[in-house]
Amino acid sequence: MKDERRVLVKQWLWRLVKLILVVVILAALIYRVKFAPTPVSEHRIEQGGIIAEVMGTGTLEARVKATISSKISGLISKVLVDQGDRVSKGDLLVELDDEELRQQVAIAQANLAAKEAAIKRLTSDKKRGTAILIQATQLLGRMEKAVATRAVSQTDLDKANETFAVAEAGLARAEAAITEGEKELISAKETLQYHKAGLDNTKVLAPFDGLIVRRQRDPGDITLPGSAILKLVSTEQLWISAWVDETEMAKVNPGQSARVIFRSKPDHPYSGEVARLGRETDRETREFVIDVSVLKSPKNWAVGQRAEVYIEVGRKESVLRVPAKYVVWRDKQAGVFVDKGSLAIWHAIKMGLHSNDFFEVVEGLEAGEAVVIPVKSRIRLEDGQRISVK
Repeated sequence: MKDERRVLVKQWLWRLVKLILVVVILAALIYRVKFAPTPVSEHRIEQGGIIAEVMGTGTLEARVKATISSKISGLISKVLVDQGDRVSKGDLLVELDDEELRQQVAIAQANLAAKEAAIKRLTSDKKRGTAILIQATQLLGRMEKAVATRAVSQTDLDKANETFAVAEAGLARAEAAITEGEKELISAKETLQYHKAGLDNTKVLAPFDGLIVRRQRDPGDITLPGSAILKLVSTEQLWISAWVDETEMAKVNPGQSARVIFRSKPDHPYSGEVARLGRETDRETREFVIDVSVLKSPKNWAVGQRAEVYIEVGRKESVLRVPAKYVVWRDKQAGVFVDKGSLAIWHAIKMGLHSNDFFEVVEGLEAGEAVVIPVKSRIRLEDGQRISVK
C-alpha cells in the first residue's frame, strides 16, 4: 500500500512539475509578445535635399526612321549594306535587276529620235510649201493686173487661182502635220522619261544620314512596292517613348530634365530631357506617352530596348525629410512612430515634396527627433509599444 502511495505521489509531483514548466514557458511567451521591447531601427530627422521624380517605362526609339523599299516590283540583284552600317543621304543601298528596263529606255530613245527626225522633215515640207505659196501669190497678183489690161485671158487667171489654192492647202497640210508630229514628239519624250524613271527606281538610295538597324531581303528575292528591304534610323535624336500614369500629367512639361536607366546598364544613369508629351491616353491602362530625348546614349544600344525614365518635377535643397520606409499610414493620414523614452508614439505628419526615398516633413516633426520601424517587417508597431533600438 505504501509503495502504491509513493508511486502516486511521484506521478502527481511529475505532473505538477510539467504544469509549472508549461506555465513558465507561456508566461515567458506572453511577456515576450506583450511586454518585451520590440527591436526597431532608428533614424534621426535631419535636413537634406529632395528631388521629386515621375517614373515611366518605355523603349528606345528614333525620332526619324524609315522603312526602305522599292517603288517598283523586281528581282533584287544587290544589297550593298547590312545591319549596323552607317550611311549618308544619297548612298546606294539596293539595286534591282534592270536589263528589261534598259531595253525599254533604248526603245523609247529610238522612238524619240524618229519623232525628232520626222519633225525636221515636216519642217522642211512647211518651208517648201511656204515658198510655193509665195510664188503662187505673186503669180496670182501679176495675173490679176494682166487681166485688167487684157494682157492675159480669164483662163490663165483661173489657173493662177487654182495654183494658189493648191499651194495654200499644201502649206496647211504641212502645218497640221507639224502640229501632230509635235504632239507625238511630246508623247515620245514623256514615254522616255517614264522608262528612265523606272530605270532610276531600280536603284534605292538612302533618304537621310543614319544607321541600318534591320536587313530583311537578300539578292535573289523578289520585292514589291512598299515591302520592307531595310530599316533605317537617324541617330541625330534618339528618345525613350515612356508610358506614364495619367495622374502625373499635370507635373510634366517639355524641357524638364530626366534620368534614363537602360536595363542593359542599370547602374549607370544617362541624362535626358522631355522632348514632347503625348496627347492621347490609353483607355485601358490610363497611361500616356512621354518622349524623353537621350542626350548621351550607351556604346551599345538597340532600337526597341527597354528603359526607365525618371523625370524631375520638383527639387528642394534643404528641408526636413524622413525616409519613405518610416512613414506609416492610418486612415489615410500619414505619420511616423517616434521614440519617446523607449516607447513608440505615433505622430501624424504633414508632408510636402516627396521622392522615391524621402518625404518632406512640413509639420509634425522637428530636427533631431528619432523615428523608428520594426527590424522585422512582419511586425507592426502599436501606439505606446515598448521598443529597443538595434
